Amino acid sequence: GWKDAISTTIINFNNEKMQITWAARELFPSENVSFSYTFAEGKNKVWKPCPTYLLDQDYNSGCLFKTEGPTLAISIRNSNGSEELFSKTLKSDFYIKPNRPENVTFFWKADTVTVSCNKPERGVKCLTLELQYKSKFDKDWQSRTSKCCSVGEQGFDPRKCYSFRVRLKRLVPFCNVVNYSSDWAAETFWMNGTLLDSCDDDIKSHSKTVTVLSCLLAVLLVMPILLILLCKWQRLRKSVMPAIPDPKYIFADLFNDHNGNFQEWIDRTDHAMVQTKLEYEEPECIIEAESQQEDEKNCDKQEPQEKIFSFSRAAENNDPKAAQIACLMPTSNTIASFAGFQVLMNDDMYVML
Repeated sequence: GWKDAISTTIINFNNEKMQITWAARELFPSENVSFSYTFAEGKNKVWKPCPTYLLDQDYNSGCLFKTEGPTLAISIRNSNGSEELFSKTLKSDFYIKPNRPENVTFFWKADTVTVSCNKPERGVKCLTLELQYKSKFDKDWQSRTSKCCSVGEQGFDPRKCYSFRVRLKRLVPFCNVVNYSSDWAAETFWMNGTLLDSCDDDIKSHSKTVTVLSCLLAVLLVMPILLILLCKWQRLRKSVMPAIPDPKYIFADLFNDHNGNFQEWIDRTDHAMVQTKLEYEEPECIIEAESQQEDEKNCDKQEPQEKIFSFSRAAENNDPKAAQIACLMPTSNTIASFAGFQVLMNDDMYVML
């Protein structure tokens, strides 16, 4: 009875290759067993030795051979084959493990994803297609199963990156006695219908966006502070270092209309408001008894030596239109004073001081 209790693992890879394994070190610790099999039925069985052994610490722990029919008989014997230690007859079709899905395609429409793959050549009715997915915010995989070979799911957020994987499963117990599934197809990463290399790219792009927005917000917050500081600095500078008036702006018409030609400016000014003060000293006349009449004539003929013109207070208040000269005496030394400037005029020469 202990022969029937030996545990073996039987896998029929897509009905193409069989793999039988056993716990060699636990079941047969003292010897290296041999394995044989046959797909023939009836009395005329032809046993075939194992073509490829699977080893566990140099002990035979399994056999790999080609699938040749639906009914399989196996036998495990001692090292020289004289004694049978275990035997079993089974249906190889009940132990099929399908291959992984081929040519997997994704179809996106709004928030719905439909995944499909190529149909296997045989056993399609016994297969289902399982879809698993999760976003970067999910800890566990979400699963959806449908008949082979298309499965759809809805409710996907276009702002999230999702990982997808699919596999084929055999129906139990109608087709398999063991719940075998294929290996997972290559995992893919999608975001709003766009295939990505990894969801890490989405995380990096999201972090870059956050960084850019943070920098822009910081700049927007700093700019008003800088403007306030600049205004305060301008006020402080004006109070500590008042601006020196520029004659270019006080006498705009002198520099703009006459290019600084003082004589031309004076000659063409028609609306001057000038307050003139003429100061001169009469020569002291010494009258003698002998030449009183001659000296009086000389005194009457002598002209003023100096004339001083001063502008009205409007000119001192930087009023460019009021600070203009009405006239000058061309035959004497004249000094005109306006807005802190002095002009000495002697004959045809004008000197601004």
